[in-house]
This record gives sequence, structure tokens and C-alpha cells, in this order.
Amino acid sequence: MRIDVILGLQWGDEGKGKIVDYLATQYDIVARFQGGPNAGHTLKFDGKKFVLHTIPSGIFRENLINLIGNGVVLDPITLQKELNALREAGVHYSNRLLVARKAHLIMPTHRLLDAASEAAKGHAKIGSTLKGIGPTYMDKTGRNGLRVGDINRANFQEKYEALKAKHLTLMQLYPAIDFNLEAEEEKWFASLEILRSLQHVDGEYFINQALSEDKRILAEGAQGSMLDIDFGTYPYVTSSNTITAGVCTGLGVAPDKIGQVIGITKAYCTRVGSGPFPTELENETGELLRKEGQEFGATTGRPRRCGWIDLPQLRYTIMLNGVTQLVITKIDVLNIFNTIEAATAYRYDGKISDQLPYDLCDFNIEPVYKSFPGWQQSLENASDYDELPLAARTYLEKLEDLIGVPITMVSTGPERNQLILKEVKEVV
Repeated sequence: MRIDVILGLQWGDEGKGKIVDYLATQYDIVARFQGGPNAGHTLKFDGKKFVLHTIPSGIFRENLINLIGNGVVLDPITLQKELNALREAGVHYSNRLLVARKAHLIMPTHRLLDAASEAAKGHAKIGSTLKGIGPTYMDKTGRNGLRVGDINRANFQEKYEALKAKHLTLMQLYPAIDFNLEAEEEKWFASLEILRSLQHVDGEYFINQALSEDKRILAEGAQGSMLDIDFGTYPYVTSSNTITAGVCTGLGVAPDKIGQVIGITKAYCTRVGSGPFPTELENETGELLRKEGQEFGATTGRPRRCGWIDLPQLRYTIMLNGVTQLVITKIDVLNIFNTIEAATAYRYDGKISDQLPYDLCDFNIEPVYKSFPGWQQSLENASDYDELPLAARTYLEKLEDLIGVPITMVSTGPERNQLILKEVKEVV
């Protein structure tokens, strides 16, 4: 048995949570492999909205095991809030939510450093969510981070104080900011009790044992491929590997254990925070996309930048991830447009190219667009692919031709049941 992967192909916010929730019924285990509470996976069903930042999106499916993998950085305060919301919703998680002992902990001083560092950048801000993600990964690679397994060790307090002292020394590099460290520490230590109550596992052994027992496993990514630390729009990226390769290091599985790679993209494009965005529309059309798509960050609440779909960017992330099937989300947001555009190439440096330049920040990129007629009608009553308007099917099928990967699902709205199967692939 192999582990299937689901991840975003743009700059995040592609609608991964809903698709994981739908696919979860085909699996025994859903495992988050990277990122932290800077991600927000939104799910809507039965008229209720849920946002998960750390917990895998399979938690709402009964009898499904959910693993927070070693590649995740975990803030116990955020986790406690999520678990409280699950309890209020009547979701029983205690015997279904596992945490890898090697997952790193976000301390209050990580958030302090994150906020101070970002404030000091002024106009050069990278758009951090201020959740302490970057400083936590820095301590991880600097080999002095705190891990989940440490909270049950006799020297935990000693290790905590040593790392806190290091952070406070680093704070001397930055101007003072408004941050009540004492109050945040009090909440943090209190939240450790609920973390201790969860089942801790050696994630790499757990996952590989499950594979040997022919368990069906879905690896869930956070953020999007264009935020990958190595291959994203550096330096406007996150601090982890958001692409398929991150599954191997984030869960402890060998490359030959990867099966289907399900890539998710919106029918248009969005980005939160700073950084290059070739197809961004800073006009009425961009504002209309934001309004129709309710494009505000699930984690930060910030308005998302909006633009037309970017096919050179998509082909790039499909190549990096080895995508085997594609999911298109939020196609219903395009219902109102007379004409829909798709960037098919870039014009930069005196040439037309379908490849991304080394550094998107350093090139003045002009997208080359292809126009498609809109359908100007609701998709609300479409429950089958053939029931979609001809113009919508034409748009999707042309995207499929230009991208070179089969589209298997089309999301026509935020609710769990607003999902059309175009081509069902057997999970292997």
C-alpha cells in the first residue's frame, strides 16, 4: 500500500480542507505533514463553518485516525482552541487524534520574535502570519528546538528556559513591541495539559507500520506549493517544504511509498500577503473576484489578492509535485463573468516563455492571456459534470489540455455536497 497526497498548487487557500473531508471516507488515516497554525483549512457542512489550523481535516469523519506529523510545528494554545471547538460540535476525537513526538513546539517567545522581526522590516515585510512559524523552524534547523516528546521529560522546564533565554537575547536586536509575554506563557503552560492528554506516537514507525498493514493513508499538506521554502517565490515563502517531497521528511516515509498526488487549484488565483503575483488584478475585476469568492484569510482575516488563473505557474507546481489528478475549486465564483481569462505564458526579458524565471521578484512579467466565454448562470443545481453549462465544461476541458493532467473533481460551492466528480480514479 502507498500513501496518497493532497496539496495546494497555488499560494494556498485552494480549498484543501473540503476535499480532504470528502476523500477521507476512502482512507483509514489522514496525516498532516508540514506547516503549522499559519494554515487555515475551512470546511462547511450542515450549515456550519469549521476552520482547522493544526488538526487534519479528516477529524470530522467517524472512526478515522488523524495524525499530526513530525513535520508540523504545533502551538498548544491554538490546538486547545481547536479541540474546544470540536467538543462543542460534538466531535469525539480523543482516541482518533495522534501527535508525533518529533513535532516541534511553538513557544510564546517564537511568536514574540516573529512579530518583532516582521515589524522591523517596515516596507520589506514578507507577510508573515505572526504565528511564530519561522522562528520555530529556525530553532529546528538550529538544533535546539523543543519537541512534543519533551513535555513529558524531567528536564523539560530546563530546556524551555534555556531556549526562552536565547530568544530574549535575540529580542535585543529589535525595537520593543506590545506583547504580554507573562500572560501568553501562562496560557501556553496551561494548554500543555490537553496536549499531554492526547496519544503521542513515534510517527515514522506508526505510519510505516500502517502501510505494512495495508492501511489507506492520505497525507494532507498546508499552504500552497508556491510557498515552498525551496521552490516558491522566495523570500516570500513559508518555512517548510509544501510540495510532495515534504511528505517523506514530514512523515518519515520513503519516496517509493508515494501513490496518487492530488493537486488542488482554484479556477482563478489568489495570494495573501506580500510577494510576486503575475496575474494579480488591481482593478474592479480583482475586487469582484474577492467579493464573489469571499476572499479573506481563514487564519489572518486579511483580504486576499485576486487574479486570473496562471497556467505557467500551475504547470510548474504540477511538475514539482508529480501531480496525477487535479481538483478545480470555486468555479462558481466565475458565474458572473462575461469573459474569463487564463494566462498561458509570460512575456519577460524580451521573450515569451511558459517557464517561471529564477526569481519572480526580479522580473517585470506580463502575462499572455487566452480568453474564454463565461456561462453567466448559477451552478447550484448541477450535480453531474454533464449538467454544467457548455461554456463551463469548455473552460475546464481546455484547462485540462493546457495543463496535461486529468481533472477528477470540480467544486461548485463551499458546502460538503457541492462537489462534482468528473472522473473517479481508484485509490491505490
